[in-house]
Amino acid sequence: MNHADALAYLDERSSYEKTGRIEEPSTRNIESILSVLGDPHLDFRVIHVTGTNGKGSTSQIISRLLTAHGLRTGTYSSPHLESPRERMQIDCESIGVEAFAGVIAGVAVAEGLSGVRPTYFEAMTAAAFRWFSEEAVDVAVIEVGMLGRWDATNVVRPDIAVITNIALDHTEFAGPTLEHIAREKAGVIKDGCVAIVGETRPSLAAIFAAEADARVVQRGRDFEVLENRLALGGRQMHLRTSRADHPDVFVPLHGAHQCDNAAVAITAVEEFFAAPVHPDVLAEGLAVVTMPGRFELLGHQPLVIVDGAHNPAGADVCAQVFFDDFDPVGRRILVVGALSSRDVSETLGALRADEFDLVVCCTAPSPRARAAREIAAIAESIGCTVAVAESVEQACDTALEGAGADDAILVAGSLYVVGAARPHLRARLP
Repeated sequence: MNHADALAYLDERSSYEKTGRIEEPSTRNIESILSVLGDPHLDFRVIHVTGTNGKGSTSQIISRLLTAHGLRTGTYSSPHLESPRERMQIDCESIGVEAFAGVIAGVAVAEGLSGVRPTYFEAMTAAAFRWFSEEAVDVAVIEVGMLGRWDATNVVRPDIAVITNIALDHTEFAGPTLEHIAREKAGVIKDGCVAIVGETRPSLAAIFAAEADARVVQRGRDFEVLENRLALGGRQMHLRTSRADHPDVFVPLHGAHQCDNAAVAITAVEEFFAAPVHPDVLAEGLAVVTMPGRFELLGHQPLVIVDGAHNPAGADVCAQVFFDDFDPVGRRILVVGALSSRDVSETLGALRADEFDLVVCCTAPSPRARAAREIAAIAESIGCTVAVAESVEQACDTALEGAGADDAILVAGSLYVVGAARPHLRARLP
């Protein structure tokens, strides 16, 4: 199997139309595949990360800090922006083309032997676990794909289980309340592990405390951000963890929420080692943290930012950073697309779309995309001045053509939109 064959294999498992709809949640399929592969997910220690928002940033920070400690560190995340190989990394470097084809080929063989047809995410998860085992990682940071309890990643036996926060998302699979969402995410907590809980609402925190025989390290009680201020190129914070006091920590990411994510990540690493992170190691690890597609600056004149905010909670944070931290002086232009499963009206409201001078609506490159004209109609109904583009690339061109040096362009609404916008914008911007 070569790289093209691997992509074709995955594409044939990319939708319910191709794999069959799941009638009831279960991890049986992934367990069967992994059993044929020799249970590679049991060959390394694990930090398992879930939460509604902030999983990506938290996982990235944890991985950078573990690598700075000298550990060979695997990272499994989703979704990808431009290539599925981004989902599997060792020491924050994506899997190579040949290795990717090799591990996908292994999953294809396991499918034939097990008689189980995995979904795209199950196949990718099994492939990542096999690669981490083959490469003898010391520890893997595993990001949940959706919710937690029935996620394909939830076959691991974590040393540390992380819950960043809880908001309403994926309510077609769990809900309709925050408590329902929390119960699904609590499923990653296993007996004997340490649970790092970033969610502070008492009714939700109680759900995590009751899930398993695990020690719970709770934000507000055991760790907290004491100071969080804007700094050049990111944020500066004072953090108290369950193991140490860190008075002067620079986080090279934009938005006050990134200090909250960093606090969870640093606490998780300290609990993994059962010891404080040395200030020099902390600075070394954080210095190289990047988050492609998460409030990522691609240009300065005009200001061009891409952010994969795709639910109301994430969109609200995105707008807060854009309007409050950056406060553009010129015209504000929003490029937005969304999937049909999303409440576009809520997302546009959270993005404060009516405060932009122009909203360019586009169709995301996904069979589940909401049509650009439908998004435009919703945007017009809340008072936006709109333009319609059938593709993400056309929408970016429209935004750039109307932008001066003092203006600001924000591309948001879906990671599919951001994934298509990044290479196009990089090619066009100086």
